Formats: sequence, structure tokens, C-alpha cells
Amino acid sequence: MKFNLQDTDRIIEMAWEDRTPFEAIEIQFGLPEKEVIALMRKNLKRSSFELWRKRVNSGVSTKHQKKRSDDISRFKSKSQRAITGNKISKRK
Repeated sequence: MKFNLQDTDRIIEMAWEDRTPFEAIEIQFGLPEKEVIALMRKNLKRSSFELWRKRVNSGVSTKHQKKRSDDISRFKSKSQRAITGNKISKRK
């Protein structure tokens, strides 16, 4: 898939966030984990990519829905503005 710069930046941001699972990225962008990893490898410096992979696989991260506590049932914090289809709601 080809993404514009804004979408690529958002995917990278979501991938860096510990609490955002790969499933959330797939729901919003149609990008499965394997392709997220490829996108990260392509767009990050080698050292940054290696740090990210180490963190994702460390157990600290909850990037995989199966590894998450049952207490966590949402993709975003309560204080984050509503996001629908990766479009941030505008204030009225």
C-alpha cells in the first residue's frame, strides 16, 4: 500500500505508542503487523528500528492484543480527542 506522508507519520506514531496495538493500526489503515514492521524498517534509521523492535518484543509493550491485560479494552486514552477513521474531530 502507498500512504501519503501524513498517514505514514501517523502509522509510525501509533507504532511507537506502547498502548496502541497492531490491531488498531490494521483497523484504521488496513495494514497488518508484518507490513507495519516493513514500513517502520523503511522509514526509520536502522538504530531506531532496532530499538523499536526490541521494545515491541520486550514484554513492556502491549503492541499485541493477546498480550494485553483484560482490563485494557480501548485503543486510546480517555483524554485523547475522538478519532474516527484517523480523522481527528474538529472542535466546535
